[in-house]
Amino acid sequence: MREITATLITQAVAKLCIDANINAGGDIVAALEQAAALEREETPRYILDALLENAKIAKEDGLPICQDTGMAVVFIELGQDVHITGGALTDAVNEGVRQGYKDGFLRNSVVRDPVRRDNTEDNTPAVIHAFIVPGEYLKLAVAPKGFGSENMSALKMLKPSDGLEGLHSFVLETVKKAGGNPCPPVIVGVGAGGTFELAAILAKKALLRNAGTKNPDPFWDDAEQRLLAAVNTLNIGPGGFGGQTTALAVHINPAATHIAGFPVAVNIGCHVTRHKEITL
Repeated sequence: MREITATLITQAVAKLCIDANINAGGDIVAALEQAAALEREETPRYILDALLENAKIAKEDGLPICQDTGMAVVFIELGQDVHITGGALTDAVNEGVRQGYKDGFLRNSVVRDPVRRDNTEDNTPAVIHAFIVPGEYLKLAVAPKGFGSENMSALKMLKPSDGLEGLHSFVLETVKKAGGNPCPPVIVGVGAGGTFELAAILAKKALLRNAGTKNPDPFWDDAEQRLLAAVNTLNIGPGGFGGQTTALAVHINPAATHIAGFPVAVNIGCHVTRHKEITL
């Protein structure tokens, strides 16, 4: 049995919150650079260059990439042979968010209640997804989610007979309706299967994959590539100004489901789709 202190978890989450909001992922930067090199039209190329310059300035000056520093979404893999000491796991994570957003001078965007809407003033509580796994490790992935992109996401209960074509059509419809609102070029996370709530979690988790990495299942990898090509014919383009790069990647997470169902969720990430992780 390995012991990990709540204090260590808090410190790690705080650092991840700051890092994710200031330093664009290398995968995102590379994808934006590739898109800029391939873009044929002047305006979308200008937007891509501006996005790259913005990321560069944020990193050099220690400033948030975006004014919307997001609601903190935290994915946890907790080894079954790990014992948390000195406090509760959830409390440790929320304290890390609280400290990270304060120390990083990040915007507090969380309201306590969806109707009365009083600001919690420290960006807590985080949205926490914890999974028990074998082993003696604790993995933390912090993904600040801005709502320009989150608001453009959708879920639909397809019929089993809709098949891959139905999934394809729903993803295209969702991205098309989103237009320029989610700060494209976007990352499109898709959850397919499971239940109503699992499909949404799978779609969110798909955004943690580095942009453009291959799906380990050849069937779904092919589906991703065909969907990406189709999305990039929509002419939404960088910033919504048109062009050939509406999305940098499409990532699909499939799961087992019921014989009578085919839930599909689409979670859209903005052009930086922030996420950082650490294994303790």
